[in-house]
Amino acid sequence: MNRQAMLKALEVQAGAVWDCCIIGGGATGLGVAVDAASRGFSTILLEQYDFAKGTSSRSTKLVHGGVRYLQQGNIKLVTEALHERGILHRNAPHLVKDQSFIVPNYKWWEGPYYGLGLKVYDWMSGRLGLGPSRILSREETLELAPTLDGEGLRGGVLYHDGQFDDARLAISLAMTAAEQGGVLLNYCKVDQLLKDKGRIIGVQATDRISGQQYTIKARSVINATGVFSDNVLQMDAPGSEHIIAPSQGVHIVLDKHFLPGEAAIMVPHTDDGRVLFAVPWHDKIIVGTTDTPVQEISAEPRAMTQEVDFILQQISRYLTKPPSRKDIRSVFAGLRPLVKGSSKKTAELSRDHLITVSASGLITVAGGKWTTYRRMAEDAVNTAINRSGLEDRPCQTSWLPIHGSSPAGETVSAPTDFHAPLYYYGNDVPAIRALVAADPLLGQLLHPRLSYIQAEIIWAAREELCMTVEDAMSRRTRALLLDAAAAIDCAPLVAELLARELGRDTVWQERQVEEFRELASHYLP
Repeated sequence: MNRQAMLKALEVQAGAVWDCCIIGGGATGLGVAVDAASRGFSTILLEQYDFAKGTSSRSTKLVHGGVRYLQQGNIKLVTEALHERGILHRNAPHLVKDQSFIVPNYKWWEGPYYGLGLKVYDWMSGRLGLGPSRILSREETLELAPTLDGEGLRGGVLYHDGQFDDARLAISLAMTAAEQGGVLLNYCKVDQLLKDKGRIIGVQATDRISGQQYTIKARSVINATGVFSDNVLQMDAPGSEHIIAPSQGVHIVLDKHFLPGEAAIMVPHTDDGRVLFAVPWHDKIIVGTTDTPVQEISAEPRAMTQEVDFILQQISRYLTKPPSRKDIRSVFAGLRPLVKGSSKKTAELSRDHLITVSASGLITVAGGKWTTYRRMAEDAVNTAINRSGLEDRPCQTSWLPIHGSSPAGETVSAPTDFHAPLYYYGNDVPAIRALVAADPLLGQLLHPRLSYIQAEIIWAAREELCMTVEDAMSRRTRALLLDAAAAIDCAPLVAELLARELGRDTVWQERQVEEFRELASHYLP
């Protein structure tokens, strides 16, 4: 997946009418691109920043049905999400893994109460379940999670859900869409919606790297911009009613010794009514999330002091060694694109997705979550077929392997070793190892506290449309989220490697390092 090749494909198509033009390169937009392209529709996706720059790279890293939604009685959402969890686990086995969770019980009624609820969760998973839940004794609970506070602990309930690397899945989806014939461009901003007699016929866009402008005609235009959905709706019809109620979720990242072992912890009820997770991820522990209604929508949201304090306070109730601010390796914030409803509490707003079609024909898909991205995309493309006169072609994505996994029909020789270096590249691992074989220096680590090697930066620049140090540190690798200080330290090396591949000068390198250090400073505790 090469950006110059993508731009050339766009220029070759100048004057042609695309079947689908997608605005937004997060989970939803990339899912729509895969769906549309795999059905044989000519497809172009435009993202004003980088793929998964916003919400889609800042999740709790879970592919799950949603235990909280089961508590709320939203059976439809949980059933759909559990089904989609199974499909994603099957189609991207190199990125999605079974994760065991423990619900610690400190009151006599919690064991039977959560045990019964999670048995229902198992039953709803059907044949796509990841494993059965079971009641744990106090001793079994502490064996699996030895740093849990043992005072008053009665036992626990163990259940299974999915865990993944969100930004890596986003990049794999982009590569899948490209393999299906789609054209995808990051750093390409839609400036205007083109209309003829009130109907949308395409977009005007600007390549933010070269400054080149493009007129792109399309039979259907799909707004998949997440928390920015209302901006595009206003572009379409100024004064339109807003449909998004953004909520900020913050996570902190700790070293693994705070929760050794393979099991995650799920706290079913925090002071604000949400659940709290402590999840192993890339040899660290992610703890979150908060739920804070916000008015300002930013591409780079920042954690508030009270949000970090809240997470530390809540998780400290359950660990023998309570973490403090000095233990935090990184803090990251994301905005949930919740669909507006009657509730005043964003924790109660629906994670169901919403598809609307404006008078101009603009299709907007909003809400939802990573787990249900594929279903959202299928519904959006079906809407484009029904409303834009596209040929009725069946969806392919329920069985389509995602880039990096084995092609359909092939047998995987062995399960993914999620502790192996480079595992998240799947079938691309041999190509990255070949880079190291050709230049052994590329096998060196970017930083002693990070597991990433220099070859990954070269691969990202050549194959994954990586254009900046931030792209490399935040989404091609996850260095910024795992250890912000280490990411800052190795920024000059990453800038040098990228400059070599992208043909940039030392002035560009210096500017990139300066911009990244400014951005990364807000990830420090």
